[in-house]
Amino acid sequence: MRREEALWEAELALKFLEQGLHRNAAGKAFQAWKALLVAVAAQHREAIAKRYAGVVKDKTGRLRSRADMVIALMPTTRMREVASALEEVYGRELIHLTDIALNLHEFQYNGLDPEGIAGRYSNLADVEKDIKYLAERTIEWPG
Repeated sequence: MRREEALWEAELALKFLEQGLHRNAAGKAFQAWKALLVAVAAQHREAIAKRYAGVVKDKTGRLRSRADMVIALMPTTRMREVASALEEVYGRELIHLTDIALNLHEFQYNGLDPEGIAGRYSNLADVEKDIKYLAERTIEWPG
């Protein structure tokens, strides 16, 4: 299911990009990658459990596996760590694409930084290139 979500979000990202909706396209590309990361993390739960051992309480106070919570919620703050935990399975490209997704997530909320000091993107050409690349790699991702 999350794999299908990733495909739909990636396709939407490309459609928004065609319409010049850069920030919306960046958000969809990010969501696509996040959904894909959840799908691959769930397939390799044991690797995630090594990194996130133990239990945590959920909102209802019920004890749950920390790994399962990270996989289910995939907090933005944990995405790079999850990608790193899966490096042995998927290689460094997973980390690289996760970094691009996080860069696009920042752009979605903050927009361009023409001075190139506080933000990662100072021009739309780089944003467009990253959206296309991330969306295409999400669609092509094996398995």
